[in-house]
Amino acid sequence: MKLESLSELMLEQLKDIYDAEHQIVDALPKMVKAASTPELKTAFTEHLTLTKTHIERLESVFDILGVPAKRKACKGMKGVLSEADEMLKEDAEESVMDAGLISAAQHVEHYEMASYGTIRTYADLLGHEEIKRILQGTLDEEQATDIALTKLARKINVEAMEGQ
Repeated sequence: MKLESLSELMLEQLKDIYDAEHQIVDALPKMVKAASTPELKTAFTEHLTLTKTHIERLESVFDILGVPAKRKACKGMKGVLSEADEMLKEDAEESVMDAGLISAAQHVEHYEMASYGTIRTYADLLGHEEIKRILQGTLDEEQATDIALTKLARKINVEAMEGQ
């Protein structure tokens, strides 16, 4: 497919992040199960709920654009989540596993922030104010999740280090 406009590029990237969010919904329950710290389990559980909301928002964006919500295989997220799966297979002390899970989750968050920020900018340039607002809301939530994970990491990483 030849992309001939910013609108077409925006739509392709919406399909990509739509698939990424679905992949995250599938991956988070495994991360909840593997986490040992109650706060981390809670953070992952809350993010699972939030991710389902992000999917609904993306579906509303597709509706606004008058196109069906379709997924385009997101190879980037597949790779990021593949690395998370590798972490899950490690034989690690609990705090070390939790530190690794936070790292994996932050890789996911940063991918999402890059995607939502880019698509939001396209929506702004194209005059899609409502879409811009929707995507900005999701971007804000992804940034808040990243900050929360960083706060958890400050505690958990020290615990992992103390096991040295």
